[in-house]
Formats: sequence, C-alpha cells, structure tokens
Amino acid sequence: MFTERLDVSPDLLALHAADRARFPYLLMSSGEQGWDMLFALPGETRLFYDGEGGAFLDAVRAITPQPVDNPHCLPFVGGWFVFLGYDLLSEFEPSVPAGVPDSFPLAALARVPAAVLLDRAAGQGWLVAESAEALAELRARVGAVAPFTPRPVALQSLTEDDPSWYTDAVVRLKRYIVEGDVFQVNISRGWRATLAESVRAANLFAALRRANPAPFSALADFGTAQIVSSSPERLVRVRDGWAETRPIAGTHPRSPDPAEDAALKQRLISSTKERAEHVMLIDLERNDLGRISQPGTVEVNELMAVASYAYVHHIESNVRGRLRPEVTPAEVLRALFPGGTITGCPKVRTMQIIRELEAGARRAYTGSLGYLNRDGSMDLNILIRTFMQEGQQLRFRAGGGIVADSDPERELQETRHKARGLLRALGVEQG
Repeated sequence: MFTERLDVSPDLLALHAADRARFPYLLMSSGEQGWDMLFALPGETRLFYDGEGGAFLDAVRAITPQPVDNPHCLPFVGGWFVFLGYDLLSEFEPSVPAGVPDSFPLAALARVPAAVLLDRAAGQGWLVAESAEALAELRARVGAVAPFTPRPVALQSLTEDDPSWYTDAVVRLKRYIVEGDVFQVNISRGWRATLAESVRAANLFAALRRANPAPFSALADFGTAQIVSSSPERLVRVRDGWAETRPIAGTHPRSPDPAEDAALKQRLISSTKERAEHVMLIDLERNDLGRISQPGTVEVNELMAVASYAYVHHIESNVRGRLRPEVTPAEVLRALFPGGTITGCPKVRTMQIIRELEAGARRAYTGSLGYLNRDGSMDLNILIRTFMQEGQQLRFRAGGGIVADSDPERELQETRHKARGLLRALGVEQG
C-alpha cells in the first residue's frame, strides 16, 4: 500500500464534482471527529437491479480478506465500495416477498484501489493507493482541482404521500401489535420532487450538509442514479476482530429556544415509552450480533446517550461483539442487514408487514452503504435522511417506530420532523 500525507486539507466535494467517474463515492463525518473519505479511480463496478440480488451476494461471498500493512492506522486501505438497497432484504430472508419492480439500483459493488482521506480531528489529509501510479494520479488531481461553488437547489414540483394513508397504517399496525404479531414496526412515507435541470447531486449534497450535517453522510454516483444522504446512524463497523452497531431509537423534535430544547431533550430520555422501545431494539441488535460473535462477548458498551442533530434529538446506544474467527464479510452483512431500528421487532415478521403496507420500493432508504477493506474491516451506515435522484426526479422518505400506545397524529408529525432537514435542503421551510 502507498500512502502520502497532504500539506493542505483537500476539497473532497470539489474533486467529486470535477470528475464524477474517477471520484464517484464520498463519505463525510461531522463536527471535529471522524474521517471524510473520497473513493477514487474505481476498477470493476457492478450495479445490480431487480432479480439480481443473488448475484450481488455471490460477489460479496467471493471476497477473501487478506492481511494489509497499515502502519498509519488509516480507516481505508483499498477495497470495495458497497451499497445495499433495502429491498435486497428478500435475498437475506426469503419469507419476505420481493418488492415491486423499480428502476433504481438494488445494490452496488465497486473495486476501489485508491482514496483521498481527511482526518477531522487532526486536520490531516492523506492519499491512499494500492499502486505508485494511482498515488501519482491522486497527487496531481488534488493539486489541480478548483474550489467547488454549489449552485442553489431549485424545485419545479414537490408532492408527498397522503397523510391519511400514514395515520391509517399506524392504526393497522396497532392492531397487529394487539393481536400479538409484533411488538414494534417502523413504517415510512414518501415525498417526490422534480428538480430544476441545473441541479446536480453535488449541489444537493452541499445543501443537505448545510441544512442537516450528520456523522454518516454520503454521496454515491452510479451514473444514471445518485444517493445523497445525511444519515446519523451506523449499521455496522468491523475493526480488529470486533463488530459494533449503533442503534438509534427514540426521537423528539428540537426547539430554537435553549430552555425549551433542553426540556425536550430531558423529556426524551425520561420517557418510559421511548426507553422501553430503545431497550427492545438493543436486545434485537444483541441477538443479531450474537449470531456471528464469540459466546459471552456481546455487550452494550454505551447505553442511551442523547445525541442532538439539527432538527431532532435521538437516543443512541452502542452494541458490540468479538467476531468468531471464521466469520466472513458476507456473513456479517447477513446477520445485521437490514438494521433492526428501521424494521422492528421481531425483525422477520415486521419486514413482512412493511412489505404489505408500503406499496412501493424503499430503494436506498433504510438500506446501507459504506466500504469493505481488503483486510475484511468495514464500516456501513443506515440510509435514513436520504435523497434518491434519477435525473431531475427525486425521492425521499421518513418514518418512525410504531408501538401499542402510538398516537397516529403524533407519529405523522414525527415523520415531518425527520424530513425537515431534507425539505430545507430543497428550499422548503416547514413549521
């Protein structure tokens, strides 16, 4: 592996915007922690569509991790960019019917031999490549790129799913819960927009980062389709033999008034309903990790922290387990995907009910993207707070977990709170 420190902090979005084919995938953190990563110079890139989920899983199973020298402990050392659409779940769980046919990619796997990295804590940029030639190309590109000036995001139209459909769905879900089918189900509703012709994914990403910065943000360009995300949630990270997931469950809106905002935060963490729901989903994640971890190693090493984002407070925890030595990357994905916080409990039955109630494909929403290193380490998010773009057409969704005492109107309002950052990125202010 070839690495090189940079004297300046690279403008990763500018590099992407200047050449989307050579710099197609961007991951960004927020605040003063974490890493920003721009994956570069992709080799074999495979997009998978409806009916091709099995081929995607076969491709992931064919990856054999190998030791990689990493003296600087960089998070990416060459490997693959990975995307899993939510509707891939039928390949993991055949009892869930396949979704309706859809034009958006179902999954993607791209061999990536190089990247430009930025350590936010240290303010240090890095070039990473598997060959000297790739390193030289990165060096030349970083030195020549002009600053990126985003264009305003303009809309031609915006529509949303009928609110009464959502409140009716909540009532139906409560019936399922009372009858003992499930304990909690995460149901979502959608928005559709038509963008002005000049709006590109890089403009959308810049607007979303301003409106709703988040630690697992992403921009993925597949040519005819793009994913633009400001996700706050991690699906799974594998490092040094440990797998960890960071479930988010429990949401309250924020207030511009500091005193009221502090009260809302306290109300969230004090809520018996929110805490019970969160503990239930922690148990689900412990069970998922237990399928691939050494006995006795699964633990909750951070419990019920309240994290504050631009428009909402969330309750977050961290669950981890030491992997069994023989576990492969494909088996990690099979155990954890899709995330329990965006399906419900018990997971399989909730996925069946979601398929029954939600008429269309979720596409990227509540799927996952990230990277898989050559050594088998990985880091993938859960795609919430996410735009899905095809030309001028844009879709996004928001949802929430429904339990026995959920109020339909309050649950509808929660979807609007969660969509506020996305709407603001489109220039739409919502009260």
